[in-house]
Order: sequence, then C-alpha cells, then structure tokens
Amino acid sequence: MRNPGLTLANTLLLMVVQAFSWMAVLLWPLAAQQVCGPTPTYTPCELVFELSEEEAKQHPDPYASVDLRAELRSPRARTILMTAFWDGGRRMVIRFTPTDPGVWDFRITSNIQRFNGQLGQIQATESKDAGFLTPANVHHWRSTESLLAHLWMGDTFLDFASAPEAQFQAYLEARARQKFTHIRGLLLPTHAKGAFTAKGQPDPAWFQQVDKRISAINQKGLFTDLILARNGAEFESVVSGWQARDRFMRYVTSRYAAFHLTWQLFGEFESHAGSRALMKELGGLLVKYDPYKHPRSTGAAMSSAPAAPDGWLNFVIHHSTDHAVGAIEHQIHPHPFVNTALSDEGLKPEEFARRLWNASMNGQYPTAILTPGQPDSASAQIMKAWNEFFLRTRYWELEPYFDVDGARSLALPGVEYILYVEKGGYVELLMERHSYDIYWFNPLTGELRKEKKDFKGEKYAAEPPTKTQDWVLHLSRDGRKEGMLRSYKFESRPNLMQEIEQNPQKMPFDLLAPATDTLSLSKPSPYEVKIKRETRGTRAMMYLWTGEVPTEGAGYRILGTGATGTLKIPRNIAKLFPAVFNMRLYALNAVGKVYALDRVFRLVE
Repeated sequence: MRNPGLTLANTLLLMVVQAFSWMAVLLWPLAAQQVCGPTPTYTPCELVFELSEEEAKQHPDPYASVDLRAELRSPRARTILMTAFWDGGRRMVIRFTPTDPGVWDFRITSNIQRFNGQLGQIQATESKDAGFLTPANVHHWRSTESLLAHLWMGDTFLDFASAPEAQFQAYLEARARQKFTHIRGLLLPTHAKGAFTAKGQPDPAWFQQVDKRISAINQKGLFTDLILARNGAEFESVVSGWQARDRFMRYVTSRYAAFHLTWQLFGEFESHAGSRALMKELGGLLVKYDPYKHPRSTGAAMSSAPAAPDGWLNFVIHHSTDHAVGAIEHQIHPHPFVNTALSDEGLKPEEFARRLWNASMNGQYPTAILTPGQPDSASAQIMKAWNEFFLRTRYWELEPYFDVDGARSLALPGVEYILYVEKGGYVELLMERHSYDIYWFNPLTGELRKEKKDFKGEKYAAEPPTKTQDWVLHLSRDGRKEGMLRSYKFESRPNLMQEIEQNPQKMPFDLLAPATDTLSLSKPSPYEVKIKRETRGTRAMMYLWTGEVPTEGAGYRILGTGATGTLKIPRNIAKLFPAVFNMRLYALNAVGKVYALDRVFRLVE
C-alpha cells in the first residue's frame, strides 16, 4: 500500500519545482533585454535588445538582416504582432503601446537564436487617454478607446523634425493652447537629406529626432499627421525596389505605429506618373504592418479620392478651396474629409475665416497652413474660435444641409442647424418644427450672441446683426442635446449616402462642350453646360469635371469646376497616344441632388 503522506509531499514538491521553473522562464528574458516597467495604456513601451559581438559579426547590417518580433497578448486575449526596428549600432527596439490595462504576455521570435522563444510580461496601467483615431459615422472621427467624437483641427509644419528646438517648443505650446488636435509634417526631409546613411540605411540620429518630436506632440494631446515624403519621385529616389520599400515600410510602422498619428503617404501624388501603383503598394504595406490600423491617406494637389477604389485609403484629403470640389466629393465618397489648403499667406483674417467656414460647410475638417514663426497669428485665433464653436455642437453628426437660402449650412435635422452667412446676407431656413435657441457667432472674434427669445416653427428668416462682416447662425435645441449626451450614443440616426442619378434623360442640363470626339493636350478644350429649365433645384448648381485614361490605371484627375471653362488635362495622364479618355461631369443642385454624366473621347498630344 502506498504512503499517502509521501505521495502528497512528492506532489507538493513537484508543484513548487514547476512553479519556480515557470518563474525562471518569465524572468530569464530580463537579463537578455530591457523591458519597460508599468506603462499607462496608450503610452509607448520599449523592449530593447543588444546584439552580442558575435551576433553583430553575423549581422553587419542589422537593418536588413535581423528579424526580431514580439507577439503580445492582452488581458482581453487580443494579440498584437510588433517587429523590432534597428536603432543604431547593435541596438534593436520593439516599440509597442498597450491598449488594455492589465498584464500583457509576450513571446519573442527571432533569427537571433539567443532571443528566439523568450517569454515575458508587461504591466499596463489604466490612463485617461481616449485612444487612437478611427473613421466613424461615414464622414467623421472617434477615438478607439472611449468611443468619443474627435474634432479634427490641424496645422501644417512640414519641417517640424528639423526646426530649431526653441522654435518647435514655442510653436507646440501655442498650438496646444489654441486647442489644435493635429500637426502635419514630413518624416523624410526634402530629398531625404540626412535621413539615410551612405549605405542606404535609415540614419538613427534623424529618426531619433523624429521620435522626440512626435512624442512631444503626443504628450501635448495632439496627433501627428505623418507624411512619408513630398512626392512619389522623391520617395523612390531613396527607397528603390519593392524589397527596399517593404523593408522601409516595416521599419516605419515598427518605429511609429505606437504613437498617436495618422499616415499620409505623400505631400502630393499627382505630379508623379506612377504614384497610384506606388501608393497602392505602400498603403497595402501600412495595412499589413500597422497593428493599430491608424487612419491612412495621402496629400494631394487637389484630391486624394482617386486612390479610394484601391482599398487602402480610409479618409480623403483635399487641397483646394474650390466649393465644388469639396461639396460634390463629400456626396460621392463615404469617407471623412480633411482640407489641407487653408493657408493664411497673403490673406486678410476675414478671407481666411471665409475659407475655413466654407470648407466646414462642405463637411470637411480643417488642417491649415499657418506661418510657424507666428504661432499667435490672427488666423490661429480664428481657428481657436472655430474649435470652441463646434465643441458646442454634435459635430460628429453634422452633414451639409440644403433647405436654406442665402447661406451655406450644416445640420443634424431636428436637433441643430448651422448657417454660414456671408456679408450682407438674408437667410431663410426650412426645418423640423421644434423650439430652438438662437445664437449669432462672430467667426473673427469668437463672440457669441444669444437671442432673448427662442423660436418655434418650421421656417426661420432673419438678417445677421450687421451687414459689414460674415456671421454664423446657430439654431440649437440645447435641452435636447443635453439629454442626448446623458444617454450617449455616438450617432443618433443613420448617415446614408445618396444614390447618384446617372440616367442621361434625367439630367437637368445639356452638355454643350466639348462638342468634338477628340481632345488635345496641346490645344485648349473648352467645356460648357446649359440648364434646361429653371427650377428650385437648378437655382444654384455646382459642377465638377473629372477625367482619366483607364488603361493607365492612374485614376481620375480633376479637370475643372463650374458651368464653363477650359479643361486642365495633365500631360502625365497617359504615356501612349492616342488614348481613350473617359470624362465624367458631376453636378450638385441646390437641394443636394448629385448627377453624373459620362462621355468618352479620343485624347491626342
């Protein structure tokens, strides 16, 4: 008969040995690398690995040959795969951001045998950070953690990484004080000067400087909108070949995905003939390597929407102050829109404010181009006032509204209506019958005037307080909005895209020009439409002319706006001539209906 006491003792001894063995496995990696201590959620944490002398001899170019990854498992059983980046010398770094509080387990895989299979843990603590950013409600933004709406208001500082430290700090302090939420800048300087070594490796000193600046921006509560390069030609001149591009994009995502940012591939893409294919490749690599799925787009000379069919892009950047471009594309693309063309260079404050508010009426979020050396300019104060106004609204549900005369409008019907009234305007608004609080807002000063009496009815007509400047009229059911926030739902009603009318028989206009079957790059090609008959819908029309050569695969280009003009066909739209040229005319009428008319031409040089 077996001795039960001895059996129990052996069992307990075995359990103790196993427990110490498991602890040894968990603690063993601490001698092999540096592991960050307790880390607040949405704060970067680094695992640092140092190659030995022998390992360095086997890998003289760690950037190209060392494969080192961590599979990190959250307390909610969500897994993130992060790749290490080379940080100079023998140093490899895995930079990761915990998204959930609690213990994260990780396992290392590597072609460095000493690191392969190591296990460890990271303790994540709770924080008040709202999380990363994601598109929501078709044309808007929300945070990933708190699911709260995000009010995008950005500025452009292309050389943020190389600016003198004092200038950068003063600029950042001002933008944080003015309630900006984004700063847009270049990862690679012009012609990538100083960003790569003579061997073609990323220069650690340059990218460490970028790290510090992005970290400083994030610590002030702002996102970094990171542009890889000015254009595709500059990028390919320093990162040539698909293998080099794959390696560099893996490096970039490994180094920066842990930060609060958005990806914007190029400053503009239209000037480089092969940009669409290049962007599809690079955008696909962002989707593949970025475990946090940060928002992705590209800067543009006009619009990044031509890249939307390729699937990698999930928000559209406009670089145009033309009302037709913003208003029409907003109606045909189910993505958030950001306008980066709001420069204050050479503009009086009232004209800058006019462009800002018209972009807003198009449903666009602003990213301005303000002078970095003048952080407290009048334009910056106008944007601060813009921010404070929209924080009083349900901006994440507002869409362009068309039952209005004498103004341009955004609305959440039945809840609030915002009308931008240019100088001297008289406005009439049709709305759902309720009782509304009435406010007049001065976009130059931020002054807010509340009418003594509220308004109840279906039609509101008024003149602004003065006719010497622009005003914003806000009709708001304040009590209703407070109740909606208490029982919080991100969206109170579905935001549906309209069906575009493409039946030629139902077009309210005739296409008069181009009247020939052939278009030429060397000869002006006029365009013109004529309204068939005047109706309530045709009393105000916007037109957007686009064209593409389908066999080139470059996507469409914007050729013009308005009822008459001359087509601006870029010379790099095709390589071989004659080419089949597809032209599409979009029209938006006064009640918000969109029409699309297609024509095919022969394009010659």
